[in-house]
Amino acid sequence: MLSGEVLEALNRQLNQELQNAYLYLSIASYFDELSLSGFAHYFKVQAREELEHAMKIYSYIIDRGGRVELFEVPKPKSGWGSILEAIEEFYRAETENTKKIWNLVELARSKGDKATESFLKWFIDEQVEEEKNAADLLAKVKLVKDSPAALLALDNMLAQRK
Repeated sequence: MLSGEVLEALNRQLNQELQNAYLYLSIASYFDELSLSGFAHYFKVQAREELEHAMKIYSYIIDRGGRVELFEVPKPKSGWGSILEAIEEFYRAETENTKKIWNLVELARSKGDKATESFLKWFIDEQVEEEKNAADLLAKVKLVKDSPAALLALDNMLAQRK
């Protein structure tokens, strides 16, 4: 059985994953408005991944006899001043999410909840990949700067994401 504090933290993390999915759909919409369908596709896939993360937590809570509590998901930002700003927001969201996962691991450890600590290992590994992907995309966007040809090449590359 989950302790009350761990259960609350897991529910908050589930909500955080939903918030990130919502943000990434908003970023996808921004790129669709710019006719950058590759960027939009990338963020639609990213949003779907965040929903999968939320469902992993949902299932874990249920498996451990807990009650899932869904909180209000705030409206995400819907516009950015530049492509770079949107990608910086993506990077920021992923680094913040990593910190929240680490805090959750520390809480589980402090409560002696080895099952939750073990469950969260997948999220720790996933966040390494998520931060790397966000950092790589940020570096690429900075590299293309004001080159429309390079931007379109990057857009085409992002359209290939599975």
